[in-house]
Amino acid sequence: MPPYEHSKPAMEKMLQQFSNFSIAKDSKLTEDSVYLLDIDIPKSQEEKTSHFLGVSCSDNSVKLFNREKLTLIREYGENSGLLYGIRFAHTNENVLFSACSDGTVKCWDSRLSSSNPAQLLKGFPSNVFISFDVGCNDTLICAGTEKVEDDAFLVFWDARNINNVSESKHPLGVYSESHNDDVTQVCFHPTSPNLLLSGSTDGLVNVFDLNKENEDDALIVTCNSDSSVSFIGWSGQDYNQIYCLTHDEGFYWWDIARLDTQEPITLLKIQDSREAVNTNCGNLDYLTGGFYNKKAGALFVLGGVHTGNLYLMNCQADGLHYWCDLQGGHSSTLRSFYWNDEDQSLLTGGEDARLLLWKPKAVEKPLVGKDSLKMSSSILQRVRIHSNSSYKIKQKKGKH
Repeated sequence: MPPYEHSKPAMEKMLQQFSNFSIAKDSKLTEDSVYLLDIDIPKSQEEKTSHFLGVSCSDNSVKLFNREKLTLIREYGENSGLLYGIRFAHTNENVLFSACSDGTVKCWDSRLSSSNPAQLLKGFPSNVFISFDVGCNDTLICAGTEKVEDDAFLVFWDARNINNVSESKHPLGVYSESHNDDVTQVCFHPTSPNLLLSGSTDGLVNVFDLNKENEDDALIVTCNSDSSVSFIGWSGQDYNQIYCLTHDEGFYWWDIARLDTQEPITLLKIQDSREAVNTNCGNLDYLTGGFYNKKAGALFVLGGVHTGNLYLMNCQADGLHYWCDLQGGHSSTLRSFYWNDEDQSLLTGGEDARLLLWKPKAVEKPLVGKDSLKMSSSILQRVRIHSNSSYKIKQKKGKH
């Protein structure tokens, strides 16, 4: 079966689910000007009863919520810079990480009464972290940096036994040759801890095999989006596809399982989704990100309009197709989301300081939100849209 063909019954069931999506829970932060920048939940299969939900906010705080009730449990605010993402540990629901522009990754433990981080992972003196991720077996943590002078780094730490060490942990090492501009995204493979995906404002999307001894050997393939990368992810039944969104609303999709075949690895490229997608109910202003739905065997992309309505699109070989819209929730731009494949629910956070839980046939009446105050994003201010007109792919070994 080609990687972009889906199970028709599963897709029909998914469409029915999505068309019945409505707000199950609605939580409004006190400060209207706070953006909800990132959302994560524990993923450990052994801890099905976890009720935690983590959110990073534009006021540089990490907030821990009850996932079912969307009530605030705890807040961590010991951050001297801007936050760029949060991730729960995969093997311990109580451990939560956050990356900060001050060159640190902090480890928070919900079991401790202290508001201080349980562990501090330090980068090198010049590092400004703007992206990070935690490996699927909690062995490695990787953070991407801003470009300083001529250098942009991928910084790695050993994440094992992280709560058993009282002093700060320093990096294992760095990759420094594969990107020549800000590393805006890093993403470990969902099931293979040695595979890492990275994206940058240089337009490149790289796949690394971290089992290799050096950076040059580790680089499996480089794909070029010809623009600044805003979001990356893995998809496909075996997670052997990669995709990226760009800051100028482009979308690119590749199949790296085809590297050793005669087939082209490019499945889809859209330079401007705002012109290519017909939503049937208004213009598309932006793309936020994507997620792979294992039950439907399909890749979905989430975007919307700046007045609040959200659009869900299905990714197919011939383009992004409007699937359904989610209305009556946010009153401003969507900044973060989390798709929970286990219960087929969607969490969304926006510039209106609202956190929403969407489920099929939910009945809760949403709060009345206010238009958010507009704050300029430091990363978007730095974005330079590339003028390259062609798509390029570079492969370290084998056929080009």
